[in-house]
Amino acid sequence: MRMEFFSRMKAAGVITLMTMMISLHQIYSSSAQECPSTHDLLNSLRQVEKMLAVHETSYQQSLRSLKKKISTLHNSTMAVFKIASCPKPDPPAHGRRLGRVFGIGHEVHFLCKSGYELIGPRTRVCLESLKWSGQQPMCRHLNSTANSLPSFSPASPSSSASSSSSFPASAALSASSSATSLSHQSPTSSSPSSSVRPSHCTHFLGSTRCTCDVGFTISGRDNNICTDIDECHLFPLGQPGLLCVHQCVNTPGSFHCICPSGYDLTRDGRGCTDIDECENRMHNCTADQLCVNTYGGFQCVTVECPRLKNATYIKTSSMRCERNPCMLGDKPCTQAPNSISFHFLSVVSNMSAPRILFRVSAARVLGDTLRFGLAGGRGRGHFSVQRSGRQTGTLLLVTPIKGPATLEAEVEMSELEHNTLLGRYLTKVTLFVSPYEF
Repeated sequence: MRMEFFSRMKAAGVITLMTMMISLHQIYSSSAQECPSTHDLLNSLRQVEKMLAVHETSYQQSLRSLKKKISTLHNSTMAVFKIASCPKPDPPAHGRRLGRVFGIGHEVHFLCKSGYELIGPRTRVCLESLKWSGQQPMCRHLNSTANSLPSFSPASPSSSASSSSSFPASAALSASSSATSLSHQSPTSSSPSSSVRPSHCTHFLGSTRCTCDVGFTISGRDNNICTDIDECHLFPLGQPGLLCVHQCVNTPGSFHCICPSGYDLTRDGRGCTDIDECENRMHNCTADQLCVNTYGGFQCVTVECPRLKNATYIKTSSMRCERNPCMLGDKPCTQAPNSISFHFLSVVSNMSAPRILFRVSAARVLGDTLRFGLAGGRGRGHFSVQRSGRQTGTLLLVTPIKGPATLEAEVEMSELEHNTLLGRYLTKVTLFVSPYEF
């Protein structure tokens, strides 16, 4: 593009110089016969000056056009569009992950190799908080559970920590009993409880193999006791491989998850999904109040128009108040906001930032300038307002907020004409932050 531009400029310069030479040649040709008059010389010089002025204007216009094209090309090649996505999840040891797209709403699936079972969710979803639902699963060897079948291969001693163990048959067994498979409950040293029970032993060909039910591990000096595996202790809260989003309750041979009030268990029995009390009419808000669903609960809010000393307002909708007309010359009244809108948002605790919360736009513009800014509110340090278009401002959350908390932000849009205020429009945004991160 630059070479084409300079080629054009060069050609234009050559044409201009040729024109000037022809004009001067005409002057000097006439001077060979007779001296040109001062008037002729001035006319010739004015023609040359006009041609130079036209050439300079054309050059400046072409230069501005070139700079604009170069700037557009530069911006288009330098722009980088980032797609919001969750971090790449690792496949579990002795397993693999299915799925290569990690954007919001996409799923990944997990499988274990033969001989292993999956502990944790089989499917995880990328949430709007840019975190994966559930927790990182793991693959556990089947030999550590009771669903492994008895082995009739030659026995060899193994560690007592294993849930399946083989050891030589007791000397009290007769030769005839060694040829027949016999099963019995191994005695326990104490009365069995919900977390401790006898193992299941099988005698065959001079060897004995003991196993436990699913969710138990074999223990005891003679491998005759099965002790419950505390899955909740193996995968504590806040650690990778967490079994439950909120709370894990260990049960004999298994576990189950519970959610806080205001949530339901997800289909996999491990996650928690918010109950919309407002949608399901499970709230106690009055007819004059507005029900706002929050993560784990709801809020009953009352929208009232402000009572100012210099201006009065009337409610034109459930979420908007407009100023009554001002008296002629009443400057304090005209400087009050023309309208006040109310909006309520719900977010989870420690939501990632920066994040767009709300957009304010002007339906029509009467003046030549629109200005956006924060006018007030509780927790202003967590918010920022940026212009995102000619008629649009954006409210941003700039720092994460740990719940529970209730914050407010007042976004002001001012309309001006030649720096004279034409009107102010106020948007009050209330943010309800949940005590939970889900």
